[in-house]
Amino acid sequence: PRCTLHRDAVEPFLALRGAALADGIDLEPVSSFRDFDRQLAIWNAKFRGEGPVLDRAGRALEALSLAPPQRVEAILAWSALPGASRHHWGSDLDVIDRAALPAGVALQLVPAEFAADGPFARLDAWLGANIHRFGFFRPYAEDRGGVGPEPWHLSFAEVSLPASQRLSVELLAEALRGLPAAAPPIEGSDAVLAALPAIHARYVRI
Repeated sequence: PRCTLHRDAVEPFLALRGAALADGIDLEPVSSFRDFDRQLAIWNAKFRGEGPVLDRAGRALEALSLAPPQRVEAILAWSALPGASRHHWGSDLDVIDRAALPAGVALQLVPAEFAADGPFARLDAWLGANIHRFGFFRPYAEDRGGVGPEPWHLSFAEVSLPASQRLSVELLAEALRGLPAAAPPIEGSDAVLAALPAIHARYVRI
């Protein structure tokens, strides 16, 4: 499959995919490594109201109607702050069962697709029973009051756990404040930096 992963995660993922295929599941990555610039573009588009912003129940919000601190919190429920995305490490990826997606139906990548009556219900159960054998886990398997549930999100522990432990508030602040002069600014930066310790505790640490 076409994806970009940390070199230590490649063979474990291919083994995981092979096991899934043997059980009739076409495990396909739909997102893998994502660099800072790409995450920044996603964040800025959502903050400006140009990208979808959802509430914790998955309902669309009018982003520009929210004050900056509330807008930041709404975005964080489903999209990471640039510099804090687990996808930056090459250890994390989002997956679907391509064979289970009905013809002509657009992928949304929402929890309802992994619910008992969703197209990826079998994938959800299979992942829960098998990914640990290959060194993966699901960091957002349930709602802990931070990032919304993402049953499609897999993380390779050998790479992601050390990276997560090193991503301190100070390191994140340095990344956000140290952008090159030519780089686009982070929309809502004042609200982000003012709340960074709380953001780190609620949305970055697991």
